Amino acid sequence: MAELKDKVETSLNEARILVLGAQVLLGFQYESVFEPRFEQLTPTAHYLLLGGLALLLFALACFMAPAPFHWLACRGRDFSAAQRFTTQVVGTALLPFGLALSLDLYAAGELLHSTVLGVVAAAITLVVVLSFWYVWELWDARGRAGHPGGRQPMPQPHAVAPSSLSDKIKRVLLEARIVLPGAQALLGFQLVTMYMEDFDKLPSLLKYVHLAGLACIGLSMVLLMTPAAYHRLVEGGEDSERFLRLAGRLLLSSMVFLALGIAADFWAVIEKVSQSRAWGLLGAGGALLVFYGLWFGYSLYRRAQLERESAALPG
Repeated sequence: MAELKDKVETSLNEARILVLGAQVLLGFQYESVFEPRFEQLTPTAHYLLLGGLALLLFALACFMAPAPFHWLACRGRDFSAAQRFTTQVVGTALLPFGLALSLDLYAAGELLHSTVLGVVAAAITLVVVLSFWYVWELWDARGRAGHPGGRQPMPQPHAVAPSSLSDKIKRVLLEARIVLPGAQALLGFQLVTMYMEDFDKLPSLLKYVHLAGLACIGLSMVLLMTPAAYHRLVEGGEDSERFLRLAGRLLLSSMVFLALGIAADFWAVIEKVSQSRAWGLLGAGGALLVFYGLWFGYSLYRRAQLERESAALPG
């Protein structure tokens, strides 16, 4: 069996792969609303794409959640709770991600003036997603559970592996790389959108909301890239506890601004589609609640739980 610290690192690498897979679709989802051909879609397709964007944002929140969980709940240490949490959120997020992809393909079918083609494309995509991401895994897990030397049970959540300073720094840099693609995709969308013809048609308030979102994502990018620059220019590539604490704080701070940028653009997209400021504000508030609740609220709650469980252990 792999050591616990290796399992934690592998789970973070897997989360990073999923964020990389989601980043292109995220950029498309936001940008498509401002493309000229968007108006050729039926109102039903408009709202399906909006629903797909909401599902994708929820999936993205889950894919990124292991980074703040590791720092807030586990205090940067390799608890088995971190591996367990990553397994749970990834398993939860793959379904909404697959649904969002299916809805995008439905819209693509509509653009070819064939609702039937859109429905068929969405259905096939969903079947493939469920087959490769859930049915196959459940079938294999069931087979391995009864096989000697097969799948091993996870250790208790309070189990912790000793980690060197070097391991912890590698982990925080990896976590920054988990979050960075999401910010990267949004920053590209926000800059390109301002050059689109439909952007001029937005109400003045939404233009400033979009600009504020752009500033938040830009700041998030700066904070995410600072640990690499600081480690090389100030520390000379050497590991130190001071750098570890700084990198962790910068990572968490970047996610505060990332969520604000995501919510700002979600507000703009919802209001453009629905022509309702109330729905835009409600959607933005809901997005912030999901991101902050999952990234920070739940992580702090689990930290308190883990501390109580560890204190109750004998010895």
